[in-house]
Amino acid sequence: MTDSSDQKFLKAYEMANNTSLRFPPDIMLHFYAYYKRATTLNGSYNTKDEEDVRSGFKANALVQVEQLSQLEAKQKYIEMVEKYIGQI
Repeated sequence: MTDSSDQKFLKAYEMANNTSLRFPPDIMLHFYAYYKRATTLNGSYNTKDEEDVRSGFKANALVQVEQLSQLEAKQKYIEMVEKYIGQI
């Protein structure tokens, strides 16, 4: 990813982090999964409590994006921000 693409990803993260818009849980999980995959090498999620439903949903979301490269995940994250929040 070029420097300008990295800057676009960082701007997308900033927009998502600072938005006052509220999203359904499934959309939030997509944001979460793309961001984690884009920013960590393995995109893994360690659960603190095996009974925690939220942890299960997060882990499942990560499994769904594990085939994406970090670059692809960054691009998907940017696309989501532009779709749901606004142009970067």
